[in-house]
Amino acid sequence: MIPQDKIEQILQRYEFLEAKMASGDVGEDIATLAKEYSDLKPVVEQAQAYRQTLADLAEAEAMLDDPEMRELAEMELPDLRERLPELERALQLSLLPKDEADERPAMIEIRPGTGGDEAALFAGDLLRMYQRFCETKGWKFDIIEMAETELGGIKEVVAHVQGQSVFAQLKYESGVHRVQRVPTTESGGRVHTSAATVAVLPEAEDVDIDINPSDLRIDTMRASGSGGQHVNTTDSAVRIVHEPTGIMVVSSEKSQHRNREIAMQVLKTRLYDLERQRIDSERSADRASQVGSGDRSERIRTYNFPQGRMTDHRINLTLYKLDQVMGGDLDEIIEALTADAQATLLAEMGQ
Repeated sequence: MIPQDKIEQILQRYEFLEAKMASGDVGEDIATLAKEYSDLKPVVEQAQAYRQTLADLAEAEAMLDDPEMRELAEMELPDLRERLPELERALQLSLLPKDEADERPAMIEIRPGTGGDEAALFAGDLLRMYQRFCETKGWKFDIIEMAETELGGIKEVVAHVQGQSVFAQLKYESGVHRVQRVPTTESGGRVHTSAATVAVLPEAEDVDIDINPSDLRIDTMRASGSGGQHVNTTDSAVRIVHEPTGIMVVSSEKSQHRNREIAMQVLKTRLYDLERQRIDSERSADRASQVGSGDRSERIRTYNFPQGRMTDHRINLTLYKLDQVMGGDLDEIIEALTADAQATLLAEMGQ
């Protein structure tokens, strides 16, 4: 049962914000107040529906003592008793602490791990999987930096994804992805195990990170490529090194000015992610579950091609539809991971 005093506090705060904004006397805090009001609105709607159902339930139970109303009460009570737990859970979920980064765009970084050429090919498969998933969502998927192998694999790729709730849906993809299959380079038909790492970072905003220009080393250089039109003949590529952390970012678009913008945005995003990881490590030091913690050394998923099986090891979810998963059908996996993370937070709230 959710404490009524907590619900009352939420409703009172919402009414205060509503009156404050209606009065026009909000000063310079209008953006902050408007965001808080917007964030509270769905919570208030859930709270009002929950309260109304509680009141209807109490009224129907009281009607049982009235012979004339008893039959009507007995008709209403089963539905009210069935709805109440659903409404309570919905309200509990709306009260969960929000990740401020959930609505932001994201950077996806994919790199091959153990497995040589096969790992690089698998990294390319993961890139295409995420591209297709983003297409189904109507998101904008831009490759910022990509280095390919001679066999068509990926040495490294950084992509920028824009759309609604991008980070909220992609954040559980960070970690080590393992593949078991017969490589195209294997003549004996033996199944090999390879891996690739994925990092999903919420895009930083200017207010998140303050970078001291003296901490940066910025170099321009000639972009490398596969030959022909892909090779720049001017020093347009930009490399930025953040000396306190050693983070290095390279952008190789045709415009040097654009490369500086891209590289600085990627750098801010990586520094913002470092700070988020530090805070999350402190917060989750005693947690048994690390879903959503961003621990990229953790093996999170196995793609077994001979068996057509995908297994997410964090929640013991196994799906025998690997072709669809590699084709970008990730909704079932993401929904299960989100539900597991919510269940963990609900359990922590109840402690």
